[in-house]
Amino acid sequence: MTRLRTELPGPRSLELAARRSGAVASGVGSTLPLYIESAEDGLLVDVDGNRLIDLGSGIAVTSVGNPAPAVAEAVHEQIDRFSHTCFMITPYEGYVEVCEQLNELAPGDHAKKTALFNSGAEAVENAVKIARHATGRTAVVVFDHAYHGRTNLTMALTSKNMPYKQGFGPFAPEVYRVPMSYPYRDGGLTGPEAAARAIDLVEKQVGADNVACVLIEPIQGEGGFVVPADGFLGALSAWCAEKGALLVADEIQTGFCRTGSWFASDHEGLVPDLVTTAKGIAGGLPLAAVTGRAELMDAVHVGGLGGTYGGNPVACAAALGALRTMREKDLSGAARAIENTVLPRLRALAEKTDLIGDVRGRGAMLAVEFTEPTPDVAGRVAKACHAAGVVVLTCGTYGNVIRLLPPLVIPDDLLAEGLDILEQAILGVTK
Repeated sequence: MTRLRTELPGPRSLELAARRSGAVASGVGSTLPLYIESAEDGLLVDVDGNRLIDLGSGIAVTSVGNPAPAVAEAVHEQIDRFSHTCFMITPYEGYVEVCEQLNELAPGDHAKKTALFNSGAEAVENAVKIARHATGRTAVVVFDHAYHGRTNLTMALTSKNMPYKQGFGPFAPEVYRVPMSYPYRDGGLTGPEAAARAIDLVEKQVGADNVACVLIEPIQGEGGFVVPADGFLGALSAWCAEKGALLVADEIQTGFCRTGSWFASDHEGLVPDLVTTAKGIAGGLPLAAVTGRAELMDAVHVGGLGGTYGGNPVACAAALGALRTMREKDLSGAARAIENTVLPRLRALAEKTDLIGDVRGRGAMLAVEFTEPTPDVAGRVAKACHAAGVVVLTCGTYGNVIRLLPPLVIPDDLLAEGLDILEQAILGVTK
């Protein structure tokens, strides 16, 4: 426990918490009441000098390091030259280069184009705009347990009510929800069978000719790190191609090496029509994108896409540094190595307690779902981890999932120590 100098939270964090209560809206929550002063690979250092093992990466954002040297250098160089012009007024090379790289990396060998935005929710909204404009249709199909953002449209797309939707309606229309493939809860339903269940509802209740797009996270994030059964995504893709609907992959949490490939879609050979990205794209700076088939991206009239800050030059510089880091350090390989370390340990742990119902995930996007469909056990486990100086996050429609999103550059010893503490916390709850 030499990483911890004080009880958590320490005195300076408590002082800042008191200031916060008078200044920050109470609707903004925080998982830990600790105020961070600095960071390094796999560690967060708070204002009291406590060093916390980071198994959350700011929700899959600081995958390349915190800060990654290439990101920091690129940001410093760019900010010394200029901070902003608005690409819609006077463009600059960084925006173009980020788009070029995303066009190259996104699944498929067809011609692609990209537009840049600020956040994941903004990317999703623009993907829906593009899909509706390109198809001339209005209906959007989404899935149980989905999370797509907190704006009005993306709240409608998001499944979970509390805390994301409660009291904020009415929501945008023409959004239709169907069942997700959820192997732990599907009673042995295969991927194609789960897809047929969803498609049947769409055809009966919406009508295939009305569907602009089917929007899906290839691995669900906030909904519980749900990995659909093999064949589910492929069957949806085939149906979209047959019916003229667009398949939109929300890769905001799964993208950029997180699952052991550049994109989670790659694991099943999925080639979406549009891909939304954010989070890990720029090493901690706000940037998001929609990348898609060139003819679809160009279907929107000039001026129909954009925003004051979208593709800010400093964020673009950070993204170029982050992408270079991903390539040079083979962070897809690093994610697979993390999976090879973590999954066996979690599966062995599941043999020791009947509290664990499922262990799942890919790469460095891994989860434990507890059998009890309430937040109680997961909350107690997370609290014990936090008290021991390990940042873990909960998620899931029932709040009963612990999700692990370590930085892809986390040192082996820190990962092992973090897993030791997680195991102790889970076994401690069983006593």
